Amino acid sequence: MRKGIYLENTPLDEALNIWTLRLDAAGIGPLEGESIAAKDSLGRVTAGSVTAVLSSPFYHSSAMDGYAVRFTDTFGASESSPRRLAVGAQAVYVDTGDPLPDGFNAVVMVEDANPVAGEAGKKGFIEIIQPVAPWQHVRVIGEDIVCTELILPENHRIRPVDIGAVISGGHVDIPVRRRPVVAIIPTGSEIVEPGTELRKGSIIEFNSRILSSLVHEWGGEPLRLSPVPDDIPLIKQNILEACKKGDLVVVNAGSSAGSEDYTAKAIAELGEVILHGINIKPGKPVILGWVQNKPVIGIPGYPVSAYITFHLFAKDLIYRWQGLDAPEPEFVRAKISRQAASALGQEEFLRVKVGKVGENLIATPVSRGAGVLMSLVRADGFVRIPAMSEGLGAGTEVDVELLRAKKDMENTIVCIGSHDNSLDLLANILKKRHPRYSLSSAHVGSMGGLIALKKGEAHIAGTHLLDEETGQYNIPYLLRLLPGRKVTLINLVYRQQGLIVRKGNPRKIAGFQDLIRDDVVFINRQSGAGTRLLTDKHLREMGISAADVKGYDREEYTHMGVASAVLTGIADTGMAILASARALDLDFIPVARERYDIAVPAEYLKFEPVAALLDLIASDSEFKKEVEDLGGYDVSDMGKILYES
Repeated sequence: MRKGIYLENTPLDEALNIWTLRLDAAGIGPLEGESIAAKDSLGRVTAGSVTAVLSSPFYHSSAMDGYAVRFTDTFGASESSPRRLAVGAQAVYVDTGDPLPDGFNAVVMVEDANPVAGEAGKKGFIEIIQPVAPWQHVRVIGEDIVCTELILPENHRIRPVDIGAVISGGHVDIPVRRRPVVAIIPTGSEIVEPGTELRKGSIIEFNSRILSSLVHEWGGEPLRLSPVPDDIPLIKQNILEACKKGDLVVVNAGSSAGSEDYTAKAIAELGEVILHGINIKPGKPVILGWVQNKPVIGIPGYPVSAYITFHLFAKDLIYRWQGLDAPEPEFVRAKISRQAASALGQEEFLRVKVGKVGENLIATPVSRGAGVLMSLVRADGFVRIPAMSEGLGAGTEVDVELLRAKKDMENTIVCIGSHDNSLDLLANILKKRHPRYSLSSAHVGSMGGLIALKKGEAHIAGTHLLDEETGQYNIPYLLRLLPGRKVTLINLVYRQQGLIVRKGNPRKIAGFQDLIRDDVVFINRQSGAGTRLLTDKHLREMGISAADVKGYDREEYTHMGVASAVLTGIADTGMAILASARALDLDFIPVARERYDIAVPAEYLKFEPVAALLDLIASDSEFKKEVEDLGGYDVSDMGKILYES
């Protein structure tokens, strides 16, 4: 294997088939059983049938408060001819659940019995005005469970009600499948444990925690080994140790073809590499292997790649060991909100946010990098782009494999448009006040947001577009882009835009005139963003050509993205809001005060999630204070309707 070359580029379906055939050939099936306390068996899978060793109830018991009687003694009772039964001999008082005295076979409810006092020193009587049927108001032996009856079949995942039935049927312990043990080995000389003091080049190890949680979710038992540096003998030693302890061994990272990617070599020297490399994106360098009669999977180090490949190659296996089929994923049909180009020859797992706008489900692509963990946090599902496709056009109908419940999509507010830090606070306060609602934001720029409203792909749009001719914000663009459409414009904030520079301003940048210097690198916002239009306006006014600005063509989609680029040295400066500079302790050169509004088509004003959101904007003092605390914001008009078309 040469650097940069994968051993294979196997299509996904073929890779899954190869893996399944190998598991079949190895006789991989349900694991052996073990006996555990029934009370602790929630979520476990039965290793054999569970039959009752005791009837429930195991005695005849009263189902009501009343009097136990012999039904034959009640014959002939009527309103005109009440029957009188002697307490003690013919009628015995019982509470609900009490055993029926021997020889008695029915119960008269206490409200149907009229007590009659007896002579001094003698028990009294009860009078009844209607007869009772045999075993009326009686729970007979085995009414719920009959001894030898099947309570649970084999290969059944145990639920709370099942535990009650098993115990009621006379069991204290229950046979369950042993949980499959998945030994997870994090590798890499650069990884450190959480809480460790960080230095440049350190990477906090968290992939194993994600994988361990997935194993738990699927019914297995994760066994995380300590991180192993990039050293082949140590990696081999840990794989052998993991083979002794686990049913499946997972080696995380080192699966690619770089100079320090040793996983494939270690597996090959200890056993067999079945497959290395599949044509998916992300997740290409996955390794499938076999060591000491144990399956071994080499999972890529990037978190999104790790998540996807672990789902593809470990999930079904873990369920198989439990004697179960993995749950089928839920799919919905949705429209892609914007174009998503894709590399020809690789099947891509595109992460998307999903929300219901009108009668349509709208899927909006989120960040696509294999290392962008937050794309998984924010995503509602995956769209698979076939290997022989160059992407998806805007408006294309696609199948979305859901990561959240379908009902959640119907309570999601789809916000497409300009980014502002206050939107994160707004999403949080909405979830805090109304747990069933959520705000999904896609940052495509102000222009993109208004176009999304026009196409019916969003409920609301964040916008801060300055019209140079009129000096007005947003309204002229609404009139041009949504003519004849009823739209309400509500202010969120006024904010400071400016040039962000590193602490102390080491390049001594004073304004736009410095962007043409040879030693200054700029970072831009994407085309269509209000910040991009503001940048272009100032460059034109100063007679500066975009071609003379180093970095003009390099784009970020959020203010925090610009601030991060400046902080990490990717750029020396970029246009962003003051709040993003303060968030990362950067310096700020003011350029303009601008108005940031929320545009809402009239038909969504009464949509309950949107109405709740607008109410928070207008009246929630906690939200206003949190925004003010970010710095650089004026909330004096927050929630005010500025325009209605």
